[in-house]
Amino acid sequence: MSKTTSEPRKVSFIGLGVMGGAIARHIAQSGHELTIYNRSPGRTAKWVEANPGLAHRIAANPAHAAQDADVVITCVGNDDDLADVVLGPNGVFRMLRRGGVFIDHTTVSARIARQISVEARDLQVHCVDAPMTGSQIGAEKGTLTLMCGGRPDAIEAARPVMEAYSSRIVHVGKPGSGQIAKMANQICIAGNVAALAEAVRFAQASHLDMDKVYEAISGGAAQSWQMDNRWKTMDEDRFDFGFAIDWMRKDLGLSLEEGRGLGVSLPVAALIDQFFADVQAMGGGRLDTSAIIKRLPKKGRK
Repeated sequence: MSKTTSEPRKVSFIGLGVMGGAIARHIAQSGHELTIYNRSPGRTAKWVEANPGLAHRIAANPAHAAQDADVVITCVGNDDDLADVVLGPNGVFRMLRRGGVFIDHTTVSARIARQISVEARDLQVHCVDAPMTGSQIGAEKGTLTLMCGGRPDAIEAARPVMEAYSSRIVHVGKPGSGQIAKMANQICIAGNVAALAEAVRFAQASHLDMDKVYEAISGGAAQSWQMDNRWKTMDEDRFDFGFAIDWMRKDLGLSLEEGRGLGVSLPVAALIDQFFADVQAMGGGRLDTSAIIKRLPKKGRK
């Protein structure tokens, strides 16, 4: 059940993908007045069909979505997509009122997050870069973790709406800091899932009861979200769900680029990025990141 709010606001949500669609639903169920927009009308239609009875308005473009809104939230694909829907000729900032709140949940570069923050400051708009972690499961349950960059007053202005779909909201620092934190998050995930793949193949080759191995090792220092949610599916060779390798490579590319700018070496992240590239070359770009195991031969089982 979604959380309730004592102060309904006019909230516009742009980007109804796997994560965005679930977040938009929580916003409407929490009592806010919801407007939705997606560049693909088909995706908008699917959202409406999947959420019968939820009050909403459909906008013609991002500027239309921002008109009369108290809060505008974006969850799109990459830097170019974000720049288009926010700063473009029909972008959010053409119509978002002074004192309004802009929240971006897209995983993008810190550079574009800082650029949008500067534009927002000039327009006297509260701006928060708030990439998220918690997976599709977290989005569906409304238990995402949001890592936020922006001024303290902007975070507090955004918090009442963000609480509708998150269990943890952390103000990391100044504009762009949320994106830097998300890069650190993705570096950790890449290492975890790559190591987990090797552990699964190792246990399989040893002819062990995989459920017993998980029971034994998941309660100690090796435990991770990846282990709890991907051990069984990796063992069963199921990957048609979750966070796609194509998107993970995009995210790791952002991390590696930022690392170069900082003069920081990220050798393990760079190596695992190439492992993901191997799976892409096999045609697995749309599979979950746990499909990294496909590059490791399976031994010990038919």
